[in-house]
Amino acid sequence: MELLKYLNEHFFTKNELLNVSKVTEQELSGYQTQGVMPRYSYKLNLSLQSDSFFGVHNEVDEVEYYAKGYSSWLALVQSLTSENAIYAIFAQRYQTAIDNLKKEGHSSSDPKVNEGIELHIQEEWQHFLNGTYGLCTKSGLPEDIAAKELAILEINELTAADKLTEKQLNKLTAAVNLLDSASALFAPHERPKSSRHRMINEVRRIYQLQS
Repeated sequence: MELLKYLNEHFFTKNELLNVSKVTEQELSGYQTQGVMPRYSYKLNLSLQSDSFFGVHNEVDEVEYYAKGYSSWLALVQSLTSENAIYAIFAQRYQTAIDNLKKEGHSSSDPKVNEGIELHIQEEWQHFLNGTYGLCTKSGLPEDIAAKELAILEINELTAADKLTEKQLNKLTAAVNLLDSASALFAPHERPKSSRHRMINEVRRIYQLQS
């Protein structure tokens, strides 16, 4: 199955995450309940049937999938005890990523990445904990989340214009490439409706951008 192939290649199962991170299932659940560790990005309910010489066998199982970047976040969580301290690390890394991208020439007039960034990061933290960014970014970590959000803001602003100058087209190319570098491939059944399709594939096609 294409979905299983994608998930097994790009994500950790819960058991793999636990083994890599050297934590128990109870500890992981506790961190999630505490609100410092993201939930799974995908959960499969599997119903298997095998037929062999010994007869028919039925088996039902649930498998949770986590972004591979969550192993490093789990290590950070283990090293800190305070929810506030863990959030502060997330906020600092997000802010630093935005600052660095602006130094590279990326920009947006949206308050989310300017005067309203503190509130924006608080909102991003909730999406992070829900596992949303484990699904739609490559690592699920603050740096990719910040890159994805800034790139989307840039692309939306630039494509709202009727006609783009050469300078604006170059800026659009850079924004699309940034989104490409941070965005997940998405599961096969999700791709036609994904942000990757709309804001990378389609924008490159419409504006004839080089990847």
